[in-house]
Amino acid sequence: MSSALRVWFARAWEDRESRSTLIGLAGVLLIHLLLWVVAPLVLRFEPVARGVRPHAAGREFNIELAPESFGKAPEKPKDPFKFVETNPDAPENTPDKTNNFAAQNQQVAQEKPTPDGKSDRPALEGKKDFENNQIVSGRLSKPVEHVEALPPPLDVPAAEQVVAAPRAEQTPLSGTEKVEGENKDGIGSSLAKRLENATAVPERVEGVRDAKQYDGAISTQPAIDPSRPRPRPQVTQTLQSRPAILAENKFGTTNIGNIAVDAKWSSYGAYLQKMIDIVQIQWERIVIEQKANPIVGSSVTVKFIMDDEGKIARIIGVESTANETASRACVSGITDRAPYGPWTDDMKAVLGNKQEMTFTFYYQ
Repeated sequence: MSSALRVWFARAWEDRESRSTLIGLAGVLLIHLLLWVVAPLVLRFEPVARGVRPHAAGREFNIELAPESFGKAPEKPKDPFKFVETNPDAPENTPDKTNNFAAQNQQVAQEKPTPDGKSDRPALEGKKDFENNQIVSGRLSKPVEHVEALPPPLDVPAAEQVVAAPRAEQTPLSGTEKVEGENKDGIGSSLAKRLENATAVPERVEGVRDAKQYDGAISTQPAIDPSRPRPRPQVTQTLQSRPAILAENKFGTTNIGNIAVDAKWSSYGAYLQKMIDIVQIQWERIVIEQKANPIVGSSVTVKFIMDDEGKIARIIGVESTANETASRACVSGITDRAPYGPWTDDMKAVLGNKQEMTFTFYYQ
């Protein structure tokens, strides 16, 4: 085979045209071999050894567009987005930074400080593994005057708990100074300075000065035992806040004061707090009227859409562990008193024209 190839090559080389063809083929093969060896080294974009020029390496760059370059003002910080219910008895104090908003400004505080505490909520004793936006529990009803009743004396029947009206001191009018005019035909008179408590009575009556007068012979006032004075009327101190199931929080704050939470006041917070109070009162009223008799420890979660006119647009869903009557009471507590009033411009700017809300009711 090799001898025949040599013979063919010798004949082709002798022919001028064939010789040119052979030289061209040889040149093409040589160029391809050179490209195959040299091309990977020439076309690489990162340095593989020392001495490679810096511009041979790849470059990275980032683009940051400053708002000022487009004539726009820097974006303001976002408003707090987590609603909490504050302590109405705590003083107003604006926190430096918080994600909470409420019906009034408050800075977190508690009666006993927590060493190195940096929580935005006070330390509380409550239910474990439970989330709640309240920090105090109370009642929404107004305080009433409360007087404790005294037990009747052991030696006097209850039917005889009336006493005679106290006798008032009475002093008769007196006249001691004789006044006579120059005219002998005139009438003389007796003048005297009017004494305190003096009345037109024939003789002096001993008694209690400034005593109250009663129409009857006896008074309906209970007998007063000097050894057991009656207590003064007292106003029941009830916190004006919704009843709550408090969530346990072991980490509090170093600030000392009335129990409070970090929160910033907003029109949305005041609106939402008023709405929650209305729903609470209406829900309790419905439960009492319907005699729902829910299971103790059950709960009802209602999701609904509220529009910017304060109307309940629709109920999205109800999740309940209570009976059907108790579940309907929760839905009615939300819808019966709607609408809750139009939103402010600030609320519309943050919430748009509608907002999804979730209320959870607990039966204890």
